[in-house]
Amino acid sequence: MTPMADKVTPSGTTPPSGHLLASLAPLLREWLPRQRWFAGKGRPVTGFTQVAATELLPPDGRLGLYHLLLRVHQPPALGAPPHPGDCYQLVIGVREALPPRLAPALIGHVIEGPLTGRTVYDALYDPRPADVLLEALRTQARVGGLRFDREPGQEIREGLVARLMTGEQSNSSIVYGDTFILKLLRRVVPGVNPDLEIPRALAREGCARVPAPTAWLRAEPADEPDASYVLAVLQPFVSGAADGWELALRELAKGEDFVAEARALGRATAEVHTALAHALPTVTLGHAQLRSLVDGMTERLVAAVQAVPALRPYERGLRSAFEALDGLAAEGRTWTAQRIHGDLHLGQCLRSPSGAWSLIDFEGEPARPLAERRLPQPPVRDIAGMLRSFDYAARSVSPPAPGWADRCRAAYCSGYAEAAGRDPRTDPVLLRAYETDKAVYEVVYEARHRPDWLPVPLAAVRRLATSDPTLARETRQ
Repeated sequence: MTPMADKVTPSGTTPPSGHLLASLAPLLREWLPRQRWFAGKGRPVTGFTQVAATELLPPDGRLGLYHLLLRVHQPPALGAPPHPGDCYQLVIGVREALPPRLAPALIGHVIEGPLTGRTVYDALYDPRPADVLLEALRTQARVGGLRFDREPGQEIREGLVARLMTGEQSNSSIVYGDTFILKLLRRVVPGVNPDLEIPRALAREGCARVPAPTAWLRAEPADEPDASYVLAVLQPFVSGAADGWELALRELAKGEDFVAEARALGRATAEVHTALAHALPTVTLGHAQLRSLVDGMTERLVAAVQAVPALRPYERGLRSAFEALDGLAAEGRTWTAQRIHGDLHLGQCLRSPSGAWSLIDFEGEPARPLAERRLPQPPVRDIAGMLRSFDYAARSVSPPAPGWADRCRAAYCSGYAEAAGRDPRTDPVLLRAYETDKAVYEVVYEARHRPDWLPVPLAAVRRLATSDPTLARETRQ
């Protein structure tokens, strides 16, 4: 039994509206913008709205624990329409004093409101609150508006030691005894989340390339009776696995080739795409549907040029990639669209000690609306994301190794063709359009968050901003 398992079935008390905010708001205004997963960097926090608050452990002992869904209000980004505010999931610990081992988790010392005199912190750093979450999933608890669900037939062993993964992530992950990993989503929206939906569908299809969900956490806030938020997903932990990005960088640093791994990763991607095409509906994209996709790409390009003036010299060439795709559709060309990963890159792939590759994190690009992330897309969108990732890896070392990227890109496409029966390079116009769209997204992201990395996507922009779709020839070099 975990140390606090006897306390994992609390009353689920919902604090009175404003109870927590009175104490937390002054501290969260400063703490939230410093978090890696906070999406509103560069804009001041002007206020909060409590979506839901659940007391998991009462703060009358040595440790209190609250689960909070909080809408954060900020001025809209330049040129953006008014926005109701992003909703974030917080698990807040309350102690009289914070032990030194939890110093990185500190949110602040409360000086007003009902928690005055207490210290509050990000409870995911603390193994004891992490035990509470796992025990609730194990027992399929119902705590206030929180619903801890478990896949039928799946078991969760007691006594697994928790540790927070501290790498750079857009969410938070806790590993339990090298057996499970709990991915806790930070920015949440109501609706069917693909990070749960797609792995469950692949599990039913028998696809072993994606870890099957064991359990998950949902919220059904009392003030939003028709809303359901997916908050966390528990999956098997691939012990000893190597992150694809870190593995690629290691091989680059040693001057080693990555061709065999890239080819195997291409096969794994194709197997996942094939399973998804069987598990979930596919659609045919004709001219009307392609025109909508092209319009979206063009609109993102226009917005990106306004946000990052360095793109302006390449705008016409980049636009030609989208116009070429629209031209093919106008001639009657059609494409098949299906559910895909949506944000595929080396960091979303794991290689087990046996050498098998797995794909993880099916949330899609968090900045895009949930409904858009769940739309069927041409599988080449995932492929374009991986090709861009090879380029990122090759340009992250000094001196850059573009030849390494070219060989990996070619091997990945060949591996994909071996498993899928079709080579993405045989459709160069479609591939160029999606890689261009991805590079434009990267330019905006890097300009806002990591300016030192901006030369990486700008190098791709210079290559892609050509009226002649040479991508097929380039990837075969």
